[in-house]
Amino acid sequence: MEVKIESSPLSSLCPECGGKTIPIQEKGEIVCSQCGLVISERILDISHTDKRAFTKQEKDKRERTGSPISILLPDMGLSTIIDKSNIKSPDLKRAAKWNSRMTWDKRNMLIATTELKRIASNLNLPNHVKKAAIRLYIEAFKKKLLRGRSINGMVAACLYFACRERKIPRTLQEILDESAINAKNVRRCYRTLIRELNLKAPSTDPISLVPRFVAELGLDAEAENSSINVLNKFISKFSTSGKDPKGLCAGALYLVCKKKQRRISQKEIANIIGVTEVTLRSRYKELKTKLKIEL
Repeated sequence: MEVKIESSPLSSLCPECGGKTIPIQEKGEIVCSQCGLVISERILDISHTDKRAFTKQEKDKRERTGSPISILLPDMGLSTIIDKSNIKSPDLKRAAKWNSRMTWDKRNMLIATTELKRIASNLNLPNHVKKAAIRLYIEAFKKKLLRGRSINGMVAACLYFACRERKIPRTLQEILDESAINAKNVRRCYRTLIRELNLKAPSTDPISLVPRFVAELGLDAEAENSSINVLNKFISKFSTSGKDPKGLCAGALYLVCKKKQRRISQKEIANIIGVTEVTLRSRYKELKTKLKIEL
């Protein structure tokens, strides 16, 4: 008894003339090289998974599960929106209306995440800082620290703490300029976070502020290295508690400019860094006296 075996469309021989087949990956077709018969079309390319895997084990472990869940998305990006424009049934219209209503918790998180991403985008903050700030905000929200306080103020305070904790050279004034909220409210929210959540407020390193202000003042790499050396010597020998990091940075930059005979006024440095001229002169005299630097 003979068994007839039908040729598979993915086989290497044509079922009509027995010729060799040619796969055309651009069109997803398999065509006979002799008679031109299209044996199969619209074939899915399963050889590429759009993911980097260097071993078979890595390729097997990686599964497609949709877009990654992010803490920066309200409801983790899983909320449903119903289009009400083409609904004719009154019952469905009522359901869509109730679906569009959010609880205060969800509305609060939506406002907070939107404001946080806006400020972080304007300040070019990295993604890990945004995630740390929103985690801190969620913790403050769960402990009901937002009662009587502004959402935007608490968001700005969380961002400022995340920047200081991860040593990102961003000052409070920069965050205040982007948030357009009263500085007093932000400072009050910041103190509440430190006190109620038992956080340790990290100090801003004045050395991390030097490269940015050097670039804004148009100074060269020599002035930057000299300012960093001055601050390193001062920090290693003396305490910086109670001193504004921006003031120390301004004093070091003015000291180096005066030593290198660079014609930059105190007012120009103070305006760019964001301190008063009195603070600049005080830090300048302190650095010059304690480090015994001769001009």
